Amino acid sequence: MRKDRSETNPCFSTRRLKLGTFQTNLDSGCVMSDLEGKLAISWPNTVTLAKLADEMEFEALVPVARWRGFGGATNPQGSGFEAFTWAAGISALTERCGVLSTAHMSLNHPIMTAKQGAVIDHISNGRFTLNVVTGWNQPEIDMFGTPMLPHDERYDCTEEWLQIIKRLWTEDEDFDFEGKYYRVRKGQLQPKPVQKPYPAIMNAASSDRGRQFAAKYCDLVYTVLRGGGVDRGYDAWKEHVQAYNRLAREEYGREVRVWTLANIIQGETEKEAQDFYKYYVNEKGDWAAAKTAVETFMLDVNARNLPAERAKIMQEGLIASWGGYNLIGTREQIVDGLAALSRAGLDGVILCWPRYEEGMREFRDVTYPLLQQAGLRDFT
Repeated sequence: MRKDRSETNPCFSTRRLKLGTFQTNLDSGCVMSDLEGKLAISWPNTVTLAKLADEMEFEALVPVARWRGFGGATNPQGSGFEAFTWAAGISALTERCGVLSTAHMSLNHPIMTAKQGAVIDHISNGRFTLNVVTGWNQPEIDMFGTPMLPHDERYDCTEEWLQIIKRLWTEDEDFDFEGKYYRVRKGQLQPKPVQKPYPAIMNAASSDRGRQFAAKYCDLVYTVLRGGGVDRGYDAWKEHVQAYNRLAREEYGREVRVWTLANIIQGETEKEAQDFYKYYVNEKGDWAAAKTAVETFMLDVNARNLPAERAKIMQEGLIASWGGYNLIGTREQIVDGLAALSRAGLDGVILCWPRYEEGMREFRDVTYPLLQQAGLRDFT
């Protein structure tokens, strides 16, 4: 029953540019806005998005583990589907997409996580990837009555957590584990996942400690790109990606695949696309919810006196696309932007749209054929 993961998991395909979706399990998707036509979370709606992605053979459907919203007028992300049960259902209803689930180390026990992941891998026939989050959202963690460890210590704990999961996925004999954070007696798991040696692991890392963890233990790294437009940002993007690759190769003798998030804002003209961005961000944006989100981020390792100008930039980024890079323009400009991300060395781009279903349908019908013509979806 077991198969090499390079044969079953689309995240390991040789496509020049792999694609995915982000936060389709949550109300509002990736926007914090009172925009008409934004994602209203329901099971039929999230399945529709998954099937659109399946038609285009996207490699990664990435849910977010969210337990409470961010208030404001629209309470974005306040309603949504739990990531493991969502992934199980989506796996059963798709045929080609890679399907992820997101686990918070501080909230998901490793034995339970390993078991759930193995089940989803069987449902999907080897298309499952585990997205590991060390935990940053203090109000959510407080809901569970669980103490929030200091930043670097969370990574120490996650190392133990992931070691246990990998052993459960690979070892046939019972084992004991005695660590600082976890104790396992006669740990065992059957059946094993379809993928061998084990399913792919993704992690979003930005701090020095996080980058070390991702380079040492993970197969896919999710990162947020900084800088201006393609012309101004390209060199910085390329160096950013190469730094991850060098770290993994030189320090740990491994290869990692680097992904980012991009938001598609497409119009018949560039001005039409720019005007739409201004409309849903500046006129319809939920700035109160975005302020709460920024303040939540600042509770953790980045705690500091944040200048008002910088706080406003962060709020705008969250309103527009949960901090993703905004690709704004005509269909040709969207393709050019994705091509630039690929040239910068990115293995994959997780996509989102302000009006998710409408945007994905337009992308499938109008933009995706141009991506194919450009060779971005070719196998190398």
